[in-house]
Amino acid sequence: MAAGSGTSAADASSRPSGRRFKITQEGVVAAIAVVLFIVFSISLNNFLTQGNLLTLLKNVAILGTLAVGMGFIVVGRGIDLTMVAVMVVGVAFSIWLSSQGFGFGQALLIGAGLVAVCGFITGFLIAVAEVPPIFATLAMASVVYGGGRVAFNSDVLYAPPGVGWLTFIGSGTVAGVPVSVLIFVGLAALIALFLRLTRFGRFVYATGDNPQAARTMGLPTRPVIISQYVVSALIAYSAGILLTGLVSGINTRLYNSTLIYDVLLVVVLGGISLSGGQGGVRNVLVGTVLVGILINGMTILNFSFTSQNLIKSVILLAALALDAVINPRDEQTSQSGDI
Repeated sequence: MAAGSGTSAADASSRPSGRRFKITQEGVVAAIAVVLFIVFSISLNNFLTQGNLLTLLKNVAILGTLAVGMGFIVVGRGIDLTMVAVMVVGVAFSIWLSSQGFGFGQALLIGAGLVAVCGFITGFLIAVAEVPPIFATLAMASVVYGGGRVAFNSDVLYAPPGVGWLTFIGSGTVAGVPVSVLIFVGLAALIALFLRLTRFGRFVYATGDNPQAARTMGLPTRPVIISQYVVSALIAYSAGILLTGLVSGINTRLYNSTLIYDVLLVVVLGGISLSGGQGGVRNVLVGTVLVGILINGMTILNFSFTSQNLIKSVILLAALALDAVINPRDEQTSQSGDI
């Protein structure tokens, strides 16, 4: 009895300790973000100024909103390279409609419908036609952006003046916190609850973990995949509305920037595995904070655009390599070539 009790007590005392000191990628990234923030605060004169911190938060809101959508897709073992194209073209289309006599609110609803259709087509190509996601989304992004360029024949479209709510979400604050950040946090919380507490969310994780097994069990994998891409497109569209409120317009040339790679960097660095079925919104939040601080610091240090891209590319490559080691692709994923 005593010996048994002693063994049981030892086991009980050791288990919490093991959990308490477990090292995760999410925890490491959070620690690096804290250290980087402290280092930049000490070494950069302009880092802790109110203006810079507000800029940092607003930029993080745009990047984080896009990353929430990408994370939602990656959890289901997909990838969405259409997000930036859908964002800029969808919002540009809405602004163009407002210039043709539509009310801005009505134009935004029509734009949301267009974006949802784009997401549906992308999801259909992947789920039904079984085109690998990376190729389907890359091609769809080119189609959407090319169509937008032909239709609008302009790089920059400005939102109609006098739209108070748009200005408020772009530059307004509540208790000192930018409204765009509050919207980002609210959206992140909504998607997190959706993934964890709904049947659809469980289907997303099951599909990402093992698509063939999920299909064999009778789960509606094709509708789930299509729905994911529709939701991702609408999230990208909402990020575009936030960006429009911030700068009073949308520049379609943003599609040619490295923004989509920054979004991927946030997702992979935060700890969402490309093998699917793992991670969540919390990983996105951690990755967003780190990447946002890094980009802001490099901007203050006056790093060239090329240098910043090189540094981010090296970090992304390292994160992808780490993900491949920690979460090796199973045989079924390798055969399907879906990412």
